[in-house]
Amino acid sequence: MTLKTFDLPDVGEGLTEAEVTEWKIAPGEAVAVNDVICEIETAKSLVELSSPYAGTVSELLVAVGETIEVGTPIISVEDSVTSLPAASDEPDGTRQDIGGSAPTAEVRASDASGDVQRDLADSAAEASVPAPDMPGEVTGPLVGSGPKADAVKRRPRKPGAIVGGPTSTGTPTRTPSPSGDQGTSSGDSPTPSGDSRTSSPNQRTLSGDGRTSSRDRHATRVLAKPPVRKAARDLGVDLADVPATGSAGEVTKHDLLAYREQRGSEQDVTDSVGVDREPAAGGRTERVPVRGVRKATAQAMVRSAFTAPHVSIFRDVDASRTMEFIGRLKKSPDYDGIKVSPLLILARAVIWAAARNPSVNASWSDDEILVKHFVNLGIAAATPRGLTVPNIKDAQKLSLKELAQALNELATTARAGRTQPAQMQGGTLTITNIGALGLDTGTPIINPGEVAIVAFGTIKQKPWVVDGEVVPRWITTLGGSFDHRVVDGELSARFIADVASVLEEPALLLD
Repeated sequence: MTLKTFDLPDVGEGLTEAEVTEWKIAPGEAVAVNDVICEIETAKSLVELSSPYAGTVSELLVAVGETIEVGTPIISVEDSVTSLPAASDEPDGTRQDIGGSAPTAEVRASDASGDVQRDLADSAAEASVPAPDMPGEVTGPLVGSGPKADAVKRRPRKPGAIVGGPTSTGTPTRTPSPSGDQGTSSGDSPTPSGDSRTSSPNQRTLSGDGRTSSRDRHATRVLAKPPVRKAARDLGVDLADVPATGSAGEVTKHDLLAYREQRGSEQDVTDSVGVDREPAAGGRTERVPVRGVRKATAQAMVRSAFTAPHVSIFRDVDASRTMEFIGRLKKSPDYDGIKVSPLLILARAVIWAAARNPSVNASWSDDEILVKHFVNLGIAAATPRGLTVPNIKDAQKLSLKELAQALNELATTARAGRTQPAQMQGGTLTITNIGALGLDTGTPIINPGEVAIVAFGTIKQKPWVVDGEVVPRWITTLGGSFDHRVVDGELSARFIADVASVLEEPALLLD
């Protein structure tokens, strides 16, 4: 049997890391090519990964909840091959040459030496690419199942740096990790302090206190069991800073806790490795790691807020006729089964107003303004994973009914946390429906890469003056933030006024 490992691929977002949120298979189970093996969470979405190999799952190399870099092995699979194809059907597995000379033994898994098996397994694990003629493997590229050619560059093996020493037959062996992870190759093996061996250029160098030097700190993956990695994240400790005392150079639980105690940090989470994060007994502070969508959102908002000069304006709008129009749509057979809300009319109003004021549907470059003559309408959505902004592609081409269906699908997918990366790329103009939270208005931050965002407040009955009389009307407040490098005050006011006019009189959409 041949052992093969599957590395975490670049899923097409240009991201460098992801977190394994769920395994769909377990060790010992059979897996076929393209079977879904796990679900990962990137900074943008949840993505299912498929297996490029067929065989039996040997080991899951990453624990649920662990954040790893692209190119890290996540699973190992054993194929079901017991021998290479024989040139004849003789039962003894040998064949005579034409001249009747001694039989030539074919290579068989049953009688191959342990060294040969290990070499084959190591070669497969290093390459992570199936051989073209072996059964149960993929001979062509599998879409979305491997990193880009330039995503991860493996360091070449250095013959002078052999971990674990030679075997009795002179074949180098790999030092296994105590966690059950794949052993590291010669270029990735840590050298414990006090070791008399000379480290190779690719091995980690240790400073006088037993820690990795700052120059090599991030050159090699630190050895540690998944529960220890999780505890380190919960405690806010960089494992590269922790002196390792494990038998194979790995960081142990004792190492982690001793390092934290030495640093004198206040421990506000439990130090029990392998349990979910929760506040320590009597503690009043909970540490929540910043990662995934929350981390990406924070970076994007800071970049937007301190790069684009924001200007915000507001306007109260009588949306009574919009509410009447929505009531008629809900009763229409054409909209049976389709959820209809005032957001639908606002979305159509924003598209209509952008066509009248093209510069709000643009992006800023250092030496030019890119005006888009299409609208990829983004809808800010609060999901269990954090704030996401999926967008409806070419929304200006959709009919009112098609737009309603697109909004329904977008909301359903976002609430389930299944929005894909492609759905959040290429947005040109965004709506944030803060009214769904019962808020009247706010000052939204522009989505990076755009120059305008519209905030839609709650619609509720308020006293309103109509023809000199105070009457109850359905009132909402529109807010908008604009990049003042592209959208000046006059243009932003005209755009918001056009959006408001449609909410006041939806019949304008018939123009």
